[in-house]
Amino acid sequence: MANLKYSDKHNMVAFLKKPNESVGFTEVVDFLKGTSLRYALTHNPTIYDSLVKQFWQTATVRTLANGTQQLVASIDSKEYNITKASVRSKLQLADATGIHNLSDAEIYAGLATLGYVTEGKLTFWKKNFTPQWKFLIHHILHCLSPKSGGWDQFGSTIATALICLSSNRVYNFSKMIFDGMVHNLESNSKFLMYPRFLQIILDITTENKGRYLAPTLTKKLFANMKRGYAGDIVPLLPAMLAGAAVDQGEGSAQPAEPHHTPVDPISSTSQPPIPSPIQSPPHPSPPHPSPPHPSPLL
Repeated sequence: MANLKYSDKHNMVAFLKKPNESVGFTEVVDFLKGTSLRYALTHNPTIYDSLVKQFWQTATVRTLANGTQQLVASIDSKEYNITKASVRSKLQLADATGIHNLSDAEIYAGLATLGYVTEGKLTFWKKNFTPQWKFLIHHILHCLSPKSGGWDQFGSTIATALICLSSNRVYNFSKMIFDGMVHNLESNSKFLMYPRFLQIILDITTENKGRYLAPTLTKKLFANMKRGYAGDIVPLLPAMLAGAAVDQGEGSAQPAEPHHTPVDPISSTSQPPIPSPIQSPPHPSPPHPSPPHPSPLL
């Protein structure tokens, strides 16, 4: 088994606060705080390094009789599974009926609405978007997507997610995350994907208590999103502003922690877990203490 590595700018913790440096970005911050993505973007649990490494060293894909796919892995000699339904439930994503692809024509038209010139290609560049849109794309790429590099460019999957968010349509992030994990198993560049999400979904401790500290975005991001952009400013669309969260202040980025039920070991005849009802993120409570974090990453 190859020595798998983490990607230090993958599955990051979002920065959804509004310090003085956020002038010009308050609308997009409020927008993200008001979506069902907020928990997946901001929740930062204690991550056990052994959990992540054992999962990716032992994971395989199992297809049940009803066609449902599971990722099955052995952690401390116990078997655990992940499905699209458990991704959706544990990450509090309300996207069971969400869109997962658009036609090329719809993608070109949707991005044109955001002021982006596609030139008939399905490779897009974050640097060519206006700062607020760049901020939104940055969070999709670094916090939610299965990418491990090539951070300035993205393809039709991320473009579809961006267009859905911009037009108040539901995108199926659960499918993107699960499919990315399946693809990682077969990839020549396999890495320790989604450490934060794996800990949230499985919600278990391990015999080895060593921890992995999730990389975290910081307020430096605001200046970085402005740097080098000299084009016209394209504001957020009306559909996005209508659902933006009401600002609750600097400490409002992290929602209250939900109760988690550990995933039980399964047998080969297990049925996929039934997702719990999705609840809107509650009003936040003061953040709980968390273990020390490494130096902030941009």
